Amino acid sequence: MTEQRIELGLSASTPASGGCGDACGCGHGAAASAPSSRPATDELRVEGMTCDHCVRAVTEELSALDGVEVFDVELHVGGASIVRIASTGAADETALAGAIDEAGYTLAR
Repeated sequence: MTEQRIELGLSASTPASGGCGDACGCGHGAAASAPSSRPATDELRVEGMTCDHCVRAVTEELSALDGVEVFDVELHVGGASIVRIASTGAADETALAGAIDEAGYTLAR
């Protein structure tokens, strides 16, 4: 059984330009950003993922949800893969489960 970690190339570091600006909403723009402006992060356990195609399908469906961004996936073939997301508010578990189902996989409970 092979474990594979897919890096999506997303980073929490500040861009070289010195910040995105206040309009972006990512929190990089203003040095005095309140901690509450940071995205909430969650780990989802997803069953049935076996390859890069699976990662892309789940990433695409979850990222289509308002305020949700996938930032890391640990692929565990034969087990539950870990999908880490950032969201602008509390993530709706029903919507997350629906997106994972739409991609063809199951949210592990």
